[in-house]
Formats: sequence, C-alpha cells, structure tokens
Amino acid sequence: MTTTTPVVFIHGLWIHSDAWQPWVELFRAAGYDAIAPGWPGDSADVETTRRNATALAGKGIDDITEGYLAVIRELPAKPIVIGHSFGGLIAQKLLAGGNAAAAIAIDPGQIKGVKPVPFAQIRSGFPVLSRPGNKKRSVALSKKQFRYAFGNAISAAESGDLYDAWSIPGPGKPLFEASTANFSASSPAAVNTRRRDRGPLLIIGGGQDHTVPEVVAKAAFSLYAGSGAVTDYHAFADRGHSLVLDHGWREIADHTLSWLAGQNL
Repeated sequence: MTTTTPVVFIHGLWIHSDAWQPWVELFRAAGYDAIAPGWPGDSADVETTRRNATALAGKGIDDITEGYLAVIRELPAKPIVIGHSFGGLIAQKLLAGGNAAAAIAIDPGQIKGVKPVPFAQIRSGFPVLSRPGNKKRSVALSKKQFRYAFGNAISAAESGDLYDAWSIPGPGKPLFEASTANFSASSPAAVNTRRRDRGPLLIIGGGQDHTVPEVVAKAAFSLYAGSGAVTDYHAFADRGHSLVLDHGWREIADHTLSWLAGQNL
C-alpha cells in the first residue's frame, strides 16, 4: 500500500490556520495529504479564537512545537512541514529535530544566531514588546498595525479584508523569546543549523516584508552554510508578510510545489 506524503502547514502569529485552506486544497490536488492544525489555544475558527483570546496567553515556542509534534506523532509518515513567520521557525525546529522529511520556512521568525534587527522588524513587534507584561498575555493587532506588519505591499483595501478575515490575537511570549534568543544559553528559538542528516530546507524571503525583513531571512539561511544538507533560498522581491494569504499566494505555493518536485518529495 502506498502512503500519501503528509504535509503540515504551520501558521504564524496573528493569523488563523484557516487562512491556509487554499494551500491545503492545492496540495491535496497535487497528491499530498495536507492539513493545517492551529497552535495550542487556537479555537476551530477565527471568531471563536478572537472571543477566547485568553486560551492563547502564555504559550511559547516550546509549547507550539510540542503541539505540532503531537500532530506529527499521529501521522503515518514524517511530513513535509511548511511554516509562515513563527511557523517557519517551528518548521525549522521540527526538521532539525528529525521530525519532518523536509521543511519550507516562509518569512521565518528569527532563530537564535540571526543578528540583524531592522527598524521595520522592531516597529512590527512593538505592539507586543513595548509592554513586558505582554509576555504572559495574548495581544491582537489593530487594523493599522496589521497594515504595517502584514499588508504594506498590497492595497489598503486588501489589507483590511485580510485583517477582517484572518487576524486573531497571538501570545506575546514567542516574540519575547525570539527577541532575546542571542542572550540566552538555552533559548527555545535555537535550531541545530549544522545537522547534516536532516531533510531538505527551503527558506523564502519577501523583499518588502516588515515583520521579517529579507535581511533576517537571508541571515537565517547563512547559518546553514557548511551543514552539507540541502538548504535553498528564494526571495520574492515585491512581496510583504502577507505573501501566503494575499492575492498573490498562488505564486508562492507554485514555487514550493516545484521545489518539492525537484527534491523528489
């Protein structure tokens, strides 16, 4: 019996997992067994998650990683993991831990060892990082904050529509953990970038991204130099942080499918 390759999509901060549905449908049509589970504390839909924001509070990188490990343990084979933003950080951790066959990290959250901290990234994280108490809370972006962090490369109208459709509160803890990773000996944002026997990794950057500026994605890619394992990088020069859910999502998805085909996955 042939087992269909599982694919697990991992969302980032402030976006509900249902935003992956077009990707899930596309990957299923391409022959993969694709799913998009939420983070621990997420509810089944956007509105319920917004009403139950306290369920997300206090969840950190390790909690989120363990939530996806629990999903992976129930799968018939190691999955391909595809993550956006903090989901891209989690995808790298899963791959480095030997829990995924391959990973695609799209505008990935900052892993330990990445040094650039551009102003745009600071401004995007300011709604959370400006208040230390937010580490224990869940925080929602305003529509204006979403426009800067996610929707700067698309029209204001589309950014507003995406906000209304998919934005949810997010736990503050992961941002605090990532922002202090280089000062912590045991940071949960650490990834073993030197592992030689892992599966292939593709990192995708957005040239107009404010939340994870391309210099941050490139810096993550450079940490894998010398590992010996397949590590590729591709940038979409005109795309912002909304690239996986806005009108141009299909271009990104088609590139990931082509890359996977090139890896015989």
